Amino acid sequence: MAAIPVLTVESEVQSTRTFRHVLSVIVRDPLSLASTIVILLFILISAFAPLVAPSPEEGAGKTNVSNRMLAPSLEHPFGTDRLGRDMLSRVIIGARSALIVPIGVVLLAILIGAPLGAIAGFKGGWVDETIMRITDLFLAFPSLLLAMAITATLGRGLRNAAIALVVSWWPWYTRLVRGVTISLRERYFIEAAQATGVRDSVIILRHILPNTISPVLVQATVDLGTVILAMGSLGFLGLGTQPPAPDWGLMVAEGRDFILNQWWISVFPGLAIFVVVLAFNLLGDTLRDIFDPRQYR
Repeated sequence: MAAIPVLTVESEVQSTRTFRHVLSVIVRDPLSLASTIVILLFILISAFAPLVAPSPEEGAGKTNVSNRMLAPSLEHPFGTDRLGRDMLSRVIIGARSALIVPIGVVLLAILIGAPLGAIAGFKGGWVDETIMRITDLFLAFPSLLLAMAITATLGRGLRNAAIALVVSWWPWYTRLVRGVTISLRERYFIEAAQATGVRDSVIILRHILPNTISPVLVQATVDLGTVILAMGSLGFLGLGTQPPAPDWGLMVAEGRDFILNQWWISVFPGLAIFVVVLAFNLLGDTLRDIFDPRQYR
């Protein structure tokens, strides 16, 4: 009975050490620190978008034709679009859907893919073959192309686009977790649990899945940027968010006809996508270096 609190304390100490190590590496690396700051600003702007936006009503879609096509100025730092809406407000309000939807997509993809990967890797045999052949079937198609096909079938809209991305993204987590599980099932603590009669479902939930958190976290960080880019691509093609709701990809598409003269309509939403995706990718690379056992010190 006394061993349980000791293990709990040791686990908490190890978690604290890992967090401090991650934080120290990020602080020492200028690119990682900059990307973390950008992501935190992105989260704060998304959370308080109506308060931060200069004209939240125009950001949500209200038109103001008297101000149409104004160039960037002190009053409108990002200019205005063809309907007179303040582009800075549109970009800020659009950050909310650009954050919430990708987080939901990645979480659902993990909830579907990670348990399937753990079951496939732990059980092996025909269970592994069945799950992985279905996974390979989805992976045979490029993720964005599959998402476009599913969205076109379900109908245009933000919810259908999110569903399509979940369907095209979960197989990556299945394959990742399966590989980790195969290496874990030969460990002594798994064999000890099996020898004492612990059920397979309990072993998967308590021992396998918790030990896959590090690689899944790294993959999820990179995928957040990729999903933001995919959502922007679907919006650009008219399959995602529908007007007048703000969406970065949709705003880029709306300004493509005016790119030579009114360049700001497409450039600023495009820059927002570029900066946020780059930040998530840089942070994901740093986390991969930290959690890679061959590089961890």
